[in-house]
Amino acid sequence: MAAPSKRSSRPTPVRKAWRSLSWLGVIIVGLFAINAAGVIWGDASWTPKLALDLEGGTEIVLAPQLEDGQTASQEQLDQAVSIIRQRVDASGVAEPEINTEGGNVVVRIPGELDDETRQRIQSSAKLELRPVLLASGVTSDAAISTEAPEEELSSTPTVQPTDGSDPNWVTPALQQQFDTFDCSTLADADANVAPAAEPLVTCDATGSIKYLLGPVEVSGENIVDATNGMVQTSTGGNTGQWSVNIVFDETGTKAFTQVSTRLFGLKDQAPRDQFAFVLDGAVLSAPSMNAVISDGRPQITGNFDQASSKALADQLKFGALPISFTVESSNTISPTLGSSQLQAGLIAGIIGLILVVIYTIFQYRALASVTIASLIIAGIITYLMLTILSWREGYRLSLAGIAGVIVAIGFTADSFIVYFERVRDELRDGRPLVGAVEAGWKRALRTVLASKGVNLLAAVVLFILAVGSVKGFAYTLGLTTIIDVVIVILFTHPMLQLLAQTRFFSSGHSWSGLDPNALGAVYRGRAEFRKPTAVPAKKAAGSAKEAQKRQTIAERKAAAVGAGTDEGKES
Repeated sequence: MAAPSKRSSRPTPVRKAWRSLSWLGVIIVGLFAINAAGVIWGDASWTPKLALDLEGGTEIVLAPQLEDGQTASQEQLDQAVSIIRQRVDASGVAEPEINTEGGNVVVRIPGELDDETRQRIQSSAKLELRPVLLASGVTSDAAISTEAPEEELSSTPTVQPTDGSDPNWVTPALQQQFDTFDCSTLADADANVAPAAEPLVTCDATGSIKYLLGPVEVSGENIVDATNGMVQTSTGGNTGQWSVNIVFDETGTKAFTQVSTRLFGLKDQAPRDQFAFVLDGAVLSAPSMNAVISDGRPQITGNFDQASSKALADQLKFGALPISFTVESSNTISPTLGSSQLQAGLIAGIIGLILVVIYTIFQYRALASVTIASLIIAGIITYLMLTILSWREGYRLSLAGIAGVIVAIGFTADSFIVYFERVRDELRDGRPLVGAVEAGWKRALRTVLASKGVNLLAAVVLFILAVGSVKGFAYTLGLTTIIDVVIVILFTHPMLQLLAQTRFFSSGHSWSGLDPNALGAVYRGRAEFRKPTAVPAKKAAGSAKEAQKRQTIAERKAAAVGAGTDEGKES
C-alpha cells in the first residue's frame, strides 16, 4: 500500500487556511495587475487623485441669462444647482462644490475640467421633439435661392395647417429663411430659436444637414428616464451601434403615439416621415418612423459612441435647467486646505495606528503580529482600490475621505479583539487551541458580520443623504468596512488556524497571548471541572475584582463547585 501523501495528511483546518490565503493573494495580485494595466495602457496612476480641498481645480461662474428687468428667483437657482450637481456626479467627478453666490451659480470641480464635463455643466439641455417638414437637398419643391427678396414675403400660411407635418406651415418667408440659413451660425445666440408653437429652421449638430421643422409636439419635460445602450436586433444580437433609450410619462406616451401613427402613415413621403430630436436648438437625430410606438419608449440612434450616448442620456435624464446661464468666468483655483492640514491628518492616522499596535502587543503579545499583518494587508488593498476607483470612476480622496480611513482602523481592530477574545473564552473553558480557534471563529463571525453590517448601513445612508465632502467620508468608511470583512475571513482566521498548529502557540507559551494558565483556564476531564490553578496571593488580591467581572460560564460553574453549591454540578 502506498504511503499517504503529505498534502492529504494535513488536517482540514490547515487546508482551508491555505485555500483562503491563496484567494487573498489572488485578490491582491489581481488589483495590482488591474492598476498596472491602467498605468501602462490607460491614464491611471499609482496614487489616488486628490479632491478639491487638497489639489485645487477649476471654478466656473454661471450667470443667469434673462431679459432686461427680470431676476432669477432663489427657487430657480436652487433647482439649477440640483440639476448641475446631478450632471456632474453622473460624469464621475467626486466631491464637486456647487452653490449659489450673489445671484450666480458657482461650480468648483477638482482637477482640470475636460470638455465633456464642461459641456454637461453649461448645456441647458432643452429637448424638443418636432416633425421634419424639409431637409436640405431632399424634398423641397421650391427653387433654392440665396438672393435677397425685392419685396416682403408672406409669413402667414394661406391654408391653416391641420397638424405638425402639414406642408402648409412652409410659407414663402419661411422657405426663404430655410434657403438662406447658414449652419455655421448654429452656435450663435438666437440663430436657431423659435417658439414651441411655430416652425424652426436649424441644422444637425455637425452642420451638414439643414432642417425646417414643425411645431413642438412632445416636450423634454415628459421624459422620465433616459439610458444609453447598444442597439439590439430582433433576435437579441448586438449591432455595435450605440443609442439613447427614452421613457416618456403618460402625457408624453399619448402624444408620441399620435405622432408616430401619423408619421408612419407618411412612410413614402420622406422626409415628412422623420421626427427630429432637438437639443438646445440643434438636431441630435432625425430618424424615420418605422413603426407606431405606443409604449412611450422611443430610441435615438445616430453617430453615437459610448461616451456621447451616455452624456446625452444623462442630460435628458436630469432635465433641463429652469433658466439659461452664460459662463461669466472660468478660473483655476488653489486647494482650499493647505499641505499642513493634509500632513496633520496623516500624522493623526499614523498615531492612531501606532496606538492600536501598542495596545495589541500589550494585550495579545505575539498574537499581535496577526493584527499588525492584517492592518498592513488591509492598507494595501484599500490603497489599490482607491487608485483603481480614481482611474475608473473619477474618485478623488479628500481630507474627509482620509478621516474615514483613519476611523476604519479602529473598526478593523474591533474585529480582531472580538475574535481573539472569543478564542480566549474557549481556552478558559478548557478547549485545546485548535478547537478553541474553530469554536471561537463560529461565535465571533456572527458578531463581526452584525457589527460590520451596521457600519456599512450607516455609511450607505450617509452617502445617499449627504453632499460634498461628507460623501467622501461615507465612501471610504463603507469601502474599508467591506475590506475589513474580507481581511478577517481570508487572513485573520486562516492565520490563527495555521498558528494553532505551531509549537509556540499550541503549547501556550507565556508570550503567545494564548497561555491557558494566564487566562485562568478550567480544564474539563471526564465531565467534571477542576479548580483553576492558584495564582500568587499578591496578584490575586490585585486582580480579584476584575477577574470576577470577566468570569466565563465555565469559571462560574467551577467556582460554584468549589463553594459546594448545586449550580456547578454536571447532570
